[in-house]
Amino acid sequence: MRRRDDFTLAVRRGRRAGRPTVVVHLLHPDEPSDQDTGRGAAPPLVGFIVARTVGNAVVRNTARRRLRHLMRPHLDRLPAGSLLVVRANPSAGTARPDELAADLESALDRLLRPASKGRR
Repeated sequence: MRRRDDFTLAVRRGRRAGRPTVVVHLLHPDEPSDQDTGRGAAPPLVGFIVARTVGNAVVRNTARRRLRHLMRPHLDRLPAGSLLVVRANPSAGTARPDELAADLESALDRLLRPASKGRR
């Protein structure tokens, strides 16, 4: 994902799951939005937000590469046309790789399970 509009749409309209090292936002293609993205049959797009609070440029890029690597095996679980944003929290810069993987997987599991009644 590279367009600012896609990031904004996923963060504002999508469901959110937070963990100590990451926050994940998922927008399903069938959810209503103000803008018609026309992404029904497109592959899922994934974007990463790693702010300066995570660390210097080396730490941020390392965190982004780790998250990208950890996200690859989960791409087939995402619905076609969905938008997913993974935002690294400040603790992601110093987190162990297994801790980062557990948090990412836990957040994805929470977002991909069917929504319970009364909850979005």
